[in-house]
Amino acid sequence: MAVAAGVKPWHKGGIVPAEARPMSRDPRIDAYIDKQADFARPILEHVRALVHEACPDVEETMKWSMPTFMYGGAILCGMAAFKQHASFGYWKHALVVGEGEQRDGMGSYGKLASTKDLPAKKTLLAHIRKAMQLNLEKTAPVRKNAAPKPPPDVPADLSAALKKNAKARKTYEAFPPSAQRDYVEWIVEAKRAETRANRLAQAVEWMAEGKRRNWKYENC
Repeated sequence: MAVAAGVKPWHKGGIVPAEARPMSRDPRIDAYIDKQADFARPILEHVRALVHEACPDVEETMKWSMPTFMYGGAILCGMAAFKQHASFGYWKHALVVGEGEQRDGMGSYGKLASTKDLPAKKTLLAHIRKAMQLNLEKTAPVRKNAAPKPPPDVPADLSAALKKNAKARKTYEAFPPSAQRDYVEWIVEAKRAETRANRLAQAVEWMAEGKRRNWKYENC
C-alpha cells in the first residue's frame, strides 16, 4: 500500500525508536487502566504501547467511557475492559481486518483474557498502520445492512412505570427498536434489585425528557 502524503516513514523494521516518539498519554486512560482487574491491565497496556509504537502521532481521549485513539482527525481504534475479558478494535474493522473475520463479542479480535489472545505483534502493527492509512485517505467505515431486530419485550416493572408517566411512555413508544432495546437491556442486566430500581427510575426520568439511553455520548 502506498503511503499517503502526511504519513511519516517508519524506521527500519517498522518501529520508531522510543526516543524519537512523543508519548502523549491521557491521564484519564491511566486512571481507567489502573482500576481494571489484574488480568486486564497487561492487555490494555500492551495494546496502548503498540498503538503508540505504530502511530507516534496518535491522540488519546475517552469516548463512550472507553479509551479511544484518534489519528487524522478521526477515530483510529479503541479498547475496553469488562469483568472477564478485554477488547481492542478498529473503527474501520471490516476494512482493516476483513468482513469474514469471526468476532466473539466487542472488538476486532474477540474476547481477550490475556495478551496471548491477540495476534502476533507484527500483525497488530500492520493492522494499526492500515487503519492509519484509511484515516488519512478519509475512507468511510463499512456499514452492514443488517435485518432490523423486532422491538424488545418490555419487562413488567418498566411497563408499569411507563403507564404512570405519560411523557416517558410517549418517548419510549416513539423510539426505534434499537433505542428501546438500549433501555430494556440496561435495566434487566442489573445484578441487584436496588441497582435495577435505580436504573428504572433513571430511565423513566430520561425518557420523560425525550432522551435516549446514551444521550450523553451522542455529540462525542
